[in-house]
Amino acid sequence: MKAVILAAGKATRLRPVTLTMPKALVPVANKTLIGYAIDVLKGAGFTDIGIVVNELESPIPQTLKDGAGMGVHLQYILQEEQLGLAHAVSLCQPFVGDEPFCVFLGDNIFQDKMSELFSQFMNSDAQSAIALGEVSDPTRFGIAELNADSTIARVVEKPKEPKSNLAIAGVYLFRKSIFDAISRIKPSWRNELEITDAIQTLVNDGQRVDSYTLKGWWIDAGKPDAIVLANQLVLEDLPYTPALEDKAQIIGKSEVSHRVILGANSQIIDSVVRGPVIIGNNTIIKNSYIGPYTALGDNVTVEGSEIEASIVMQNCVIRNIPGRIDSSLLADNAQVVVAQRMPTTHRFVLAENSYVQL
Repeated sequence: MKAVILAAGKATRLRPVTLTMPKALVPVANKTLIGYAIDVLKGAGFTDIGIVVNELESPIPQTLKDGAGMGVHLQYILQEEQLGLAHAVSLCQPFVGDEPFCVFLGDNIFQDKMSELFSQFMNSDAQSAIALGEVSDPTRFGIAELNADSTIARVVEKPKEPKSNLAIAGVYLFRKSIFDAISRIKPSWRNELEITDAIQTLVNDGQRVDSYTLKGWWIDAGKPDAIVLANQLVLEDLPYTPALEDKAQIIGKSEVSHRVILGANSQIIDSVVRGPVIIGNNTIIKNSYIGPYTALGDNVTVEGSEIEASIVMQNCVIRNIPGRIDSSLLADNAQVVVAQRMPTTHRFVLAENSYVQL
């Protein structure tokens, strides 16, 4: 049984971060979003995984390569035009063949490992099974309506008057019948082939489609606020670890609480760090405060500044910032510094869709 991760989207809602980085490679608690998807699939026994990308020269194949370093075998499937999820799934037919397979959206992150979903599908005669999560605003999602036995009665994309609060959460299991269903649907008003229409076609054909309701939190990490929230939730799940005391890494008048993960060759100098916090390799924190729910990547410098509940990716510099940085997302190589000369001014070099609050 093979799995497919869909990662070909343009991620316009996450710009400017995704102008230079595919959303699947955005880090949450110093692990890429697609890394969490691969972990769930690997834990369920999927080691042969296809990844749908929009170009074979994208950073995703360059970063993940053949997957050997993650204990899986990766193959890349090209979707040059983004014509919908069902279109992306149809391109995977040569990869999966006639066997049952899993489809996983590469920008979702789950607390639930869903082992029950995978095992029950393999032992059933259902033609599909989909993961569902409860949401507060069903009009923003594809929504499932259930029969009394929890099989799918109907799926509706962003209903104006929803009859359920169970959103389709981006994990699907299919048998080969899905390809025939996709061949019979027409593009939606978005000019896309919707996977919800293909699933509804299975239901209309009298085929059984099972559901699985997620346990715990689920984040569709499509916007900066959602990425920051996902980072907080993952860090909140970190197990207890005692406060660090390594004098080669904890230097001077530093205070470091429990649940702080510190990477190789990183140092905390005359600073306060309160977990849960994760810090990458070769990162220097000096005369600073790092508050809970913060993730600092590799080769980061934080000096004379305060930050909490934020994601700072690799090779960033934060220096001498007045006040506290909160709930922020800094992409690779970003620099946030105070001018060292008069006149004291604000100077910005910002990409499209950047946001600055002073």
